[in-house]
Amino acid sequence: MRLVVQRVKKASVEVDKKIVGKIDNGFLVLIGIKKGDTKEQADYLVKRLCNLRIFTDENDKMNLSLKDVNGKLLIVSQFTLYGDCTQGNRPSFIEAERPEEAIPLYEYFCEQCKLNNIEVQKGIFGADMKVELLNDGPVTILLEK
Repeated sequence: MRLVVQRVKKASVEVDKKIVGKIDNGFLVLIGIKKGDTKEQADYLVKRLCNLRIFTDENDKMNLSLKDVNGKLLIVSQFTLYGDCTQGNRPSFIEAERPEEAIPLYEYFCEQCKLNNIEVQKGIFGADMKVELLNDGPVTILLEK
């Protein structure tokens, strides 16, 4: 499982010209699920994500978490995080989990984040989504398990 975490001032996701998820101040999280990923890996990454201290404190040091700043999450599925471009110019996505396995794990991940008392907005798994964000910093962190 792979996460691209972007600290944002605001972010939204649109499907069919309708906003389906929107946050101010928090993390836009792109999540890729690969074949064989488990709930245990999701639990580990939820804990890391919810406690990730990349907001600045009064001394301008990255020392505060989502909980400390009352931040929100916008979680967007993105199978292309497992695109393999090592051969040729067209990526292969054979490592990405099939939707019938990935969707329940994506939903589980989102629910576990909610259990940490963090507001969670989502994209729509498998949809053609338009994601808009104002990256704060910019700060972009990769988490993987």
